[in-house]
Amino acid sequence: MNDQRLCTLRDLGKRFRRFGLSMGWLRAEAEAGRIPCCKVGRRLLFNPEAVERALAERAAREGATDE
Repeated sequence: MNDQRLCTLRDLGKRFRRFGLSMGWLRAEAEAGRIPCCKVGRRLLFNPEAVERALAERAAREGATDE
């Protein structure tokens, strides 16, 4: 069984702060469906590893179109 933990937007913001990503940006991307999240009521929950993969794939796609 995979032991993945979900985290709050605040926790995700702390984790991705080193990349210069604000909580506002992360919230907007999640609400637009561009990063994976689970919405429970008004709260957004995230699997940090899934978000990191999604952002890496997005960066790779955007980098490929810049060439």
